[in-house]
Amino acid sequence: MTVPSQQLHAIHSMLTAGQRNLRLERHTLWLWGVPAGVLFVLSEHILTPDQFPDLTQRALAWLALLLTVLATVATLDWHWTRQAKQTRDEAWSFIHRQVVKVLWLLMGLATLTTFAMFFYGGGYMVCAVWLVFLGVSLYLHGLFSEELLEWAGLLTIALGIVSLLARLPYDSMRWVAAAVFGLGLPMLSLMLDHGRHRPASLRLGQMLAWLSVVALAPLTLDRLLHQAPPVELPITPLREFHQSQPGAQVVRLPVGTVIPVQIELAGDVFASPSPVQLPLTLRQPVDVLLKNGQLSGEARIPGEPWLRRDTRWLNIPWLKADLPPGGQPAVRTQLIVRVGGQP
Repeated sequence: MTVPSQQLHAIHSMLTAGQRNLRLERHTLWLWGVPAGVLFVLSEHILTPDQFPDLTQRALAWLALLLTVLATVATLDWHWTRQAKQTRDEAWSFIHRQVVKVLWLLMGLATLTTFAMFFYGGGYMVCAVWLVFLGVSLYLHGLFSEELLEWAGLLTIALGIVSLLARLPYDSMRWVAAAVFGLGLPMLSLMLDHGRHRPASLRLGQMLAWLSVVALAPLTLDRLLHQAPPVELPITPLREFHQSQPGAQVVRLPVGTVIPVQIELAGDVFASPSPVQLPLTLRQPVDVLLKNGQLSGEARIPGEPWLRRDTRWLNIPWLKADLPPGGQPAVRTQLIVRVGGQP
């Protein structure tokens, strides 16, 4: 490289450093990542409906837990960042402090959204919500510090959106969110390079490696944990089914089987002295998997792949009330139950 080229490169580096004057500390990514990743892993085992049958109490318990974790992480991050700046004799810029506050705001909004989902529905999207809020925070940090964080932020947002568009099972999204927080953020801390400009090919390689850790690895693990039932299991007709049989068995429910759906009404408007039953009749056969005499949650249409228990197979798209002139008030709704891949 010639002397003028070296000088131009040095000037460009100084300009880049001046534009990206926010230095994200490595411990910040560890602090915000690892606790959240652990919470996603344990979320199916702590503060469960069995432990807190009352919905309001369970929602408040989750809100208290999340706020405690966020307050602890934010306090530690603030003090350790200030201490690190003082050790290096660096000024903590105004922009950096404001961006940190935006991170607090985004994580707080994700917490409040999670709390609201207990009462207004949408719990299937909770993992995607956290990923999108995290991605926005990373992208915002990247605008003032590391170019790498911009790439990671956009990919995190894309992971949250694509997981919903692909209608991944909830457990799959939970493992991806746990990997992004618990593994992805610490991995990013090791990849930080103080805002240096890197070729696009290097950034692409870094992001492919990052995606393999936060997306490919958890989805592979999830697939191993939820392996499809063995296809060689014999089909047991419903009339020959014996609940006491040990091991796994596949029972076929024939066409015309009536399945009563028991509905328990609650609240202060409708009186329901006993649960209401809605009889549903199968129009095509359905295979269900039982393990040790108990339904495992997997089901399928004969000849199609097994449907996991955490797949969204039930949907209520609308609920309407009607009061026609001279008639009686009525409530109408639509219930969509889809086990097979065809509509």
